[in-house]
Amino acid sequence: MPRRSQEDRSRTTRAALEDAGRRLFAERGYAGVSAEEIVTAAGVTRGALHHHYGDKRGLFVEVLEKLEEENTVAIGTAIAALPDPADLVAAMAAGLRTFLDLSGQPETVRIAMQDGPTVLGWQHWREMEARHGLGMITDALQRAVDAGLAVPVPVRVLAQLILSAVTEAGLIVAHAEDPDAARLEAEQCLLLLISGVLRTG
Repeated sequence: MPRRSQEDRSRTTRAALEDAGRRLFAERGYAGVSAEEIVTAAGVTRGALHHHYGDKRGLFVEVLEKLEEENTVAIGTAIAALPDPADLVAAMAAGLRTFLDLSGQPETVRIAMQDGPTVLGWQHWREMEARHGLGMITDALQRAVDAGLAVPVPVRVLAQLILSAVTEAGLIVAHAEDPDAARLEAEQCLLLLISGVLRTG
């Protein structure tokens, strides 16, 4: 029982830190938030932050990982809800639409799209993306090529270029004066870009 109690306390502490970090990182960005502010908002000690995450950066990485996991699940759920989830073209379109919807959330913009690459560094960020958004894009492109639905292309390179375009589209929508109109335009342009690798005959 005491061991279980300690596990429960650790879980509660981690949840408090992650919730506080996620909210503050989304509101003010990584650089605009101090470790002291996070632990105060979470109602825990500075030592708890160091014990569980090492430092503010370690907490940010965990917050980003969980945000990416949630967004990946949301995209996967949208694709699974299609009449024919195996339809790769429809799946790509559904995935793009869902991502652009997620781009309307401040935490996605600030944490995942703006601060993520800067705080983690390009290589670490790419490794994380390979488990989430980049991985989904790579898998979809590879299946399209294997099925003869897309022209043979360097899939990994194209996937990274598409991810960059999708991220930029998300930022355009997030900062637009008319987000709804920008979202429709971004979706149209992204689908046009992707259609360039699909076989038409």
